[in-house]
Amino acid sequence: MQKKISAMPFNGTPEQEAQLKAVIAECAGDESKVMSVMQQAQDIYGYLPIEVQEMIAEGMGVPLEKVFGVATFYAQFALSPKGEHNISVCLGTACYVKGSGAILDKFKEKLGIDMGECTPDGKFSLEACRCLGACGLAPVLTVNGEVYGRLVPDDVDKILAKYSE
Repeated sequence: MQKKISAMPFNGTPEQEAQLKAVIAECAGDESKVMSVMQQAQDIYGYLPIEVQEMIAEGMGVPLEKVFGVATFYAQFALSPKGEHNISVCLGTACYVKGSGAILDKFKEKLGIDMGECTPDGKFSLEACRCLGACGLAPVLTVNGEVYGRLVPDDVDKILAKYSE
């Protein structure tokens, strides 16, 4: 699954930039700490937009390609912001054979976004995962960690309504 790069404009604050620069200053000159800096940057910003990756690369003295490569290789890093309500649809085998693909498609249609994207208002983000460990409830999804199971595409409107209030 290829990660999507955010189409939303970057809105970092001066406070966030100062925090990141402090983290970089602690680790500058030690290329082995690039991943640690990236993890802390994601904690600060919530994701790793290209602007933040550029600050890390420059501050750590490594090529941007290295930072981008790490960000796209490891699942822990997000290139797009997460919405206030993060929806994660399971596409593991049990869920997929019971219709999770159709549920994911319904969310894409209703929200007007694709996997790995966030709605322009920042309210919802959508992603897929490989297994939530709730195969007996297939198909399942989570919204901010809350599990919903035994779903059909018609359940999507009710779920979105709950979080749109």
